Amino acid sequence: MPHYLFRAHYSQAGIQGVLKEGAASRLKAVSDLAASVGGRVETAYWAFGDDDFIMIAELPSNAAAAAAATRVSASGAGSVTTTVLLTAAEIDEARGIGVTYRPPGA
Repeated sequence: MPHYLFRAHYSQAGIQGVLKEGAASRLKAVSDLAASVGGRVETAYWAFGDDDFIMIAELPSNAAAAAAATRVSASGAGSVTTTVLLTAAEIDEARGIGVTYRPPGA
């Protein structure tokens, strides 16, 4: 199953919810979210800086990842950025695909 990196930045209401409910409660909520689209949370962390919450999840498809991320963003609790993670085998597979490309100005 594909893996995804989710980076979230809480809104004011979102961080107030974390402070009210606790981090363990929010981790359960995102674990339930991943399970609802057929996946699971592999690891999750809260962070300082641009991102307040970082999670790696295993999900069945890009559509499942998009469904999860858009529901969180639509809630207004925060904004989510999603990155598709690739394995070494997937990169090696990509290396073997013939591509025709002309760089600008070439």
